[in-house]
Amino acid sequence: MSDSATGADRAADQRRRESSHHERSRWPFVAAVGAGTLYGGGALALLGRATDVFPTVLGIAIAVVGFGVFVAGLAGWLDSAYVRGYWRERADARKRRSYRATMVLFLLTDLATFGAGFAYYFFIRVGGWPPGDLPHLLSSLVLVNTLILVLSSFTLHFAHGALEDERRGRFLALLGLTVALGVAFVAGQVVEYYEFVVGDGFTLSTGIFGSAFFGLTGLHGLHVTLGVVLLGIVLGRALRGQYDAERDTSVTTVSMYWHFVDAVWLFLVVVLYAGAAIAG
Repeated sequence: MSDSATGADRAADQRRRESSHHERSRWPFVAAVGAGTLYGGGALALLGRATDVFPTVLGIAIAVVGFGVFVAGLAGWLDSAYVRGYWRERADARKRRSYRATMVLFLLTDLATFGAGFAYYFFIRVGGWPPGDLPHLLSSLVLVNTLILVLSSFTLHFAHGALEDERRGRFLALLGLTVALGVAFVAGQVVEYYEFVVGDGFTLSTGIFGSAFFGLTGLHGLHVTLGVVLLGIVLGRALRGQYDAERDTSVTTVSMYWHFVDAVWLFLVVVLYAGAAIAG
């Protein structure tokens, strides 16, 4: 075998190692540990509210730390898997299709998760309705939050369209606006929770409806928060010039996730907020 052939083989092996580096990355494990800590902290916080076994504030602190570790793991994973090698290689059509198909499969599993929560809600509505401790849910804050989230789907859609038309300035402006709208929605849900818990005394332990309401809206809020993180990562990459009309797979997959979260919220508003006020 000639030296040139040997050199080519070595170069090919090196490229294969670099392209598969994320498969041996430590970051997925960091993200998994963070997610486990987040859920564990949430469970301990709930336990602390129900009993005196564990301090509630400590459970919340553990959950916050877990979320931070999860985000760091996710960011490190994306960086090692996709960002570092961005300028060295281009994803072919087959890889782009596989990424989109993977997102579709993930959303299908997420749909099953939300479906289980809605099944529980429909089950409790079979009994006496409405419950006596039901607060006023369909407020102006909910309507404003809904408008914000729906608007964010439109800004993200048009941002992607601007990228495909190679209008970089418009793409960055609309993508930044989408991130800001996502943050505003999360802040609005925090304010809503504060009003329910402090103002109305309506909490997770307020009967079976309380568990259904906070379980579903909390799960959705967690998804929106993750979506804001993903959009922030996309924005950061966009500011580095890492997208164009032919290289937009991350924008496409994150858009799919965001539109899914938006659709789930609309269903939540119709079924949980508006539907709760209708006697069964």
